[in-house]
Amino acid sequence: MGVAARIPRNRWLRLLPVLAIAVAGLSLGARTAAAQQASADAQLAQAKTELAKYQDPMAAVRDGYFSTVGCFEFPKGHSEHGAHGEMMYKPGGMGVHFLNWALVGPTLDPTKPQVLIYEPVGDTLKLVAAEWFAPVTPGVKEAPKVFGRALEGPMEGHAPIMDPGMHHWDLHVWLWKNNPSGMFSPTNPDLKCPKTGYSFVGDPPKMVAP
Repeated sequence: MGVAARIPRNRWLRLLPVLAIAVAGLSLGARTAAAQQASADAQLAQAKTELAKYQDPMAAVRDGYFSTVGCFEFPKGHSEHGAHGEMMYKPGGMGVHFLNWALVGPTLDPTKPQVLIYEPVGDTLKLVAAEWFAPVTPGVKEAPKVFGRALEGPMEGHAPIMDPGMHHWDLHVWLWKNNPSGMFSPTNPDLKCPKTGYSFVGDPPKMVAP
C-alpha cells in the first residue's frame, strides 16, 4: 500500500496548503536564481565589450593601467602535501598584470577592473583576462562581490610584484581566453610564461584573516 493510501483524506486536505506554499517557494527560488544568472551573464558580456579596446596594451597604459612586468605561473598549484593555508590554485599560469591604482576602492564596477591580464605571445601581449581587486580594510569581514560572485581570499600580496603585506581579495575572469579550469579560476593551464625574461614560478599566496 502506498504512503498516500495510508494517509486519511482529511489530513491530505490539511496538507495541501502547505504543499502549495512549498512548491511556490521552490518556483520563486528557481526564477530568482535564473534572473540573477541572466543579470551576471549580461554584465559579463558588457564588460567584455567595453574592455575590448585594451586588446592594445598601449591603450591600457594611456588609461592608467601600468604593467607589473612579471609573468606569473603556478605549475604545481596548491600542494596538499606542502604548506598549509595556501590559496587553492590549480596548476596554471596567471600572466602579466597591468594594475590601475586609481580604480582601487570600496566599490566594484563590473566594467572597470582594477587589473588587466595579458599573455606573452612571441613579442606581443594578448589580453586574456581581467581581475577585480579589493584591499582588506578594517572592519570589513565579508568579501566584496561582482557578477554576483564573492571575490576570493583574503590573501597575501603576490610577491615579487606586490608586498606580501598587501592583503586583498580578488576575482579573475577569463573573458578572452578559454580556461579549462573555469572562467573564474585564478590560474589557466593553457597560459604559459616565457622561459626567459621576467617570468616567475612560485607557490600560491597564503590566506589571511580579514
